[in-house]
Amino acid sequence: DRVSTQSTGVHLYCVFRTDRSARIRRERMIFNFYIFSRNGTCLYYEEWNIPKEGRTPKAIQEEQKLMFGLLYSLRGFITKTSPKPCETFTYYKTSRYKLHYLETPTGLKFVLNTDKDAPTMTDELKKLHQEYYVEYALKNPLYKLGEPLGACEGFNSRVINFLTSHPEFKRRVVH
Repeated sequence: DRVSTQSTGVHLYCVFRTDRSARIRRERMIFNFYIFSRNGTCLYYEEWNIPKEGRTPKAIQEEQKLMFGLLYSLRGFITKTSPKPCETFTYYKTSRYKLHYLETPTGLKFVLNTDKDAPTMTDELKKLHQEYYVEYALKNPLYKLGEPLGACEGFNSRVINFLTSHPEFKRRVVH
């Protein structure tokens, strides 16, 4: 974050850091990936490049609830305020990250958080739905709709491989 102040024609820029030892690098990367059911159950979650301290299972579960609430509210806000008929959004961007979003006709929500400079990942989310979710979850006779996807044979490893081999994925050691 930068703050600019103007005093007698001189611009001062202050860079604020939460960790003095951190170096600012402009790397594009993938932070996490969610799949939510239509009623808000988190069916799948994986994260990378996120500090592990304080990340208890309960904290992660709370984060998932907040994420679904954000999506629900944001989607409602967009549909009500859009000047043209609009059913959904594909991404939103903050000063720190970009949230990519795909909602399927059945109400599944695919969410990918990346660095703010990453290109739109709509095609990747469609591929995750069509080539991985449909093939390794829906077509799996042992999978019950609405259940977490962790037990689906082949799904987890293929999703992780797809995302970690993507050009936007960079592994960064986070302390």
